[in-house]
Amino acid sequence: MGVGNGSADTNQQTARNEIRDETTPLLPVKVEEEGFHEFNGASFSGAVFNLSTTIVGAGIMALPASIKMLGLIPGLLMIIFVALLTEASIDMLIRCSHQGKITSYGWLMGEAYGQWGRIALQASVVINNIGVMIVYMIIIGDVLSGTSSGGVHHRGILEGWFGAHLWNSRAIVLLVTTLFVFAPLVSFKRLDSLSYTSALSVALAVVFVVITAGIAIIKVINGTVAMPKLFPEIDDLSSVWKLFTAVPVLVTAYICHYNVHSIDNELEDKTQTKPIVRTSLVLCSSVYIATSFFAYLLFGDGTLDDVLANFDSNLGIPFSSVFNDVVRVSYAAHVMLVFPIVFFALRLNLDGLLFPTSRHISYDNKRFTIITISLLVVIYTAAIFIPSIWDAFQFTGATAAVLIGFIFPAMVILRSLWNRNQA
Repeated sequence: MGVGNGSADTNQQTARNEIRDETTPLLPVKVEEEGFHEFNGASFSGAVFNLSTTIVGAGIMALPASIKMLGLIPGLLMIIFVALLTEASIDMLIRCSHQGKITSYGWLMGEAYGQWGRIALQASVVINNIGVMIVYMIIIGDVLSGTSSGGVHHRGILEGWFGAHLWNSRAIVLLVTTLFVFAPLVSFKRLDSLSYTSALSVALAVVFVVITAGIAIIKVINGTVAMPKLFPEIDDLSSVWKLFTAVPVLVTAYICHYNVHSIDNELEDKTQTKPIVRTSLVLCSSVYIATSFFAYLLFGDGTLDDVLANFDSNLGIPFSSVFNDVVRVSYAAHVMLVFPIVFFALRLNLDGLLFPTSRHISYDNKRFTIITISLLVVIYTAAIFIPSIWDAFQFTGATAAVLIGFIFPAMVILRSLWNRNQA
């Protein structure tokens, strides 16, 4: 493979020996082994659903606010542009990995830049995924228990149905969700085991999009929707700088690179990887464009950082409260089903950072349990104290997400080209 450094053979071999974050148990196996039943490779549709679920997570809720900031035309064009960049960067990773028979992103960075390359990648995945899953919990808390924005309280579903009580407070609701929803789902040791929940999560996202689009179209027909802002309002230099705060949200919305190798490893036919990536990106981009357009059309300048919080008021159509609840419940359920997909990569990479030379975490039940519980505690605690998904997105999108999605893949290709020139 052409991504290695000729003077770092020892480091490369060390990287090969150390990288255990996404490899052995994810490969198709023919016999039962250490609790794994016979597995003859993931299906095309299952891989598409898993990758699509990795992509369409919480980012979709912040995209309408990004469109509000950028304007309708630049915002939609940016969604398409970032999708094309994402396809190119994933193609770089897969092409280099297949050439060298490399089965993880961390291993690939280790081959290119030695131990520190692997550590940088794994640390970035840990930071990004913790941030993303904190956002997931914040959204669930907003939907079920309510949130406050700009001095206005937006009631959650449980508060609207039963009134404000201790048992439906944010802390209690998130604790119950963590114990009875997240804990069972994150206990699976193979990504393909989540293919059915991933399919359901994509279907729930589509339900959200269809209902939002339907409401917006009805209001357009009735003439009760204002003309959306097509371009950003630029009054001074500060308003220009403010536009850049939308970029981290757009970047984070497409970050799925940390799960691409896991999905690729479970395929028997490696030529399917590129069609799977393209299919997933087309599906997710369609969902993003539809959601951003119709949600911004529906709420206009009143679009909140978490657009689900907008679905707590009269929408101006019959059965408004019913549609509000269906939209929020469907997307809260979607986020719950996305959580284990992102958690899967987080746990593998954190284990790779802490125990690089140990056997794979799926073969060590004690380590698997301790790391899983510790991560759930950290994510739950942070979600209680971080007020807004916009704050979390700005941090992860401006740091770890851009490294994982664009800078590291480019670095791998540059190292490969440099090595070929040296040869």
